[in-house]
Amino acid sequence: MTTLRASAEANALQHPKFVFYWLAVGCASFAVQIMSVAVGWQIYDITRDPLDLGYVGLAQFLPALLLVLVTGFAADRFNRRFIMAACLLVEGGCALGLLVFTLGAPTSVTPVFGILVVLGVARAFLNPASDALAPNLVPKAAIAHAISLTTLVWQTATIAGPVAGGLLYGLSGEAAYGTALVLVMMAAGLVLAIGQVPQSAGAAAETTLKSLFAGFAFIRRQRVVLGAVSLDLFAVLLGGAVALLPVYARDILDVGPWGLGLLRAAPGIGAVAMALYLARRGIRDRAGVILFVCVAAFGVFTMVFGLSTSVPLSIAALILMGATDMVSVYIRETLLQLWTPDEVRGRVNAVNRVFIGASNELGEFRAGVVARLIGAVAAVALGGAGTVAVAFFWSRWFPELRSAKRLDGRS
Repeated sequence: MTTLRASAEANALQHPKFVFYWLAVGCASFAVQIMSVAVGWQIYDITRDPLDLGYVGLAQFLPALLLVLVTGFAADRFNRRFIMAACLLVEGGCALGLLVFTLGAPTSVTPVFGILVVLGVARAFLNPASDALAPNLVPKAAIAHAISLTTLVWQTATIAGPVAGGLLYGLSGEAAYGTALVLVMMAAGLVLAIGQVPQSAGAAAETTLKSLFAGFAFIRRQRVVLGAVSLDLFAVLLGGAVALLPVYARDILDVGPWGLGLLRAAPGIGAVAMALYLARRGIRDRAGVILFVCVAAFGVFTMVFGLSTSVPLSIAALILMGATDMVSVYIRETLLQLWTPDEVRGRVNAVNRVFIGASNELGEFRAGVVARLIGAVAAVALGGAGTVAVAFFWSRWFPELRSAKRLDGRS
């Protein structure tokens, strides 16, 4: 009986508040993917300039970077559930703004970048609060399972979302942004349905310079955590190719909006397959070695995608990129949530989100700039080679991470 009770407690889906949260993350992630595909295609269709695709990422990343001290502090000081709901309502307003923009038969993309900045601010507050809220919804025994499930639903959205986004935008921009608006509103309702959630009462009791920088201080002290998050930062910063997928879809592979959706979904297919495996089996030994091998493999598959002119090969490479990247995500998130005290969890997650944003949104800007200078194919291939180099050097600079065997803080 004790074993059965412990097993049920470790299953995150046995805790209703987490289920509401889990469904909300799925709806919100689905909406973001639809908007992302629609915005990328719409901007490139208007300007035909890959640099503008880089600006899309920059507009969403800069708010998280500039507000990192405020967003993390807010997640520790104020009600995380209310922050999530408020930010989702703002995201809904952004979806509505994009819908209105599209109805006006636009010829300039300037209003879109203004909307994306507002969206970036909302996500800058949403993400730390959301990440910090999840461990409050389940007992400690279920945190690892909750992380796996949350990552799984997010990655599932990266499969269905881009495909739906491409199909919906193929029908009309209004259909894409209207669907995203409905999903975001559903997510806000689900978050409010969670109800009261326990949160450390003494978190961030005083607003001091030390308290504002507590997230950075924690990560700096934890060499294994520092190595994991910085490895992911530079690996994806150099190897990310998502921003240039509209270029590949239109100019290299010639697959159109629906094909762009498939290309955007391919990494998610690999990531979901890996997430299902990790949710069932986890990583029980040699976590550090597995991490470095998978990061290097991510770089190799990025090079394959960059040089490919075959649609099946390109999709296969993207699937393998998603699978190997999922390992890094799983290890990093498990380390952070299990090792971080609740009173600083918001601030630590805010810093982590800046790392993620830098690797994704800022990586998109890097890709757009380099593609403008030397072409999309060379930009992606050289970025993949850079990722392999990062894996090699990080394995030497962070021996603590390389020798890590478990994900519970023990070597």
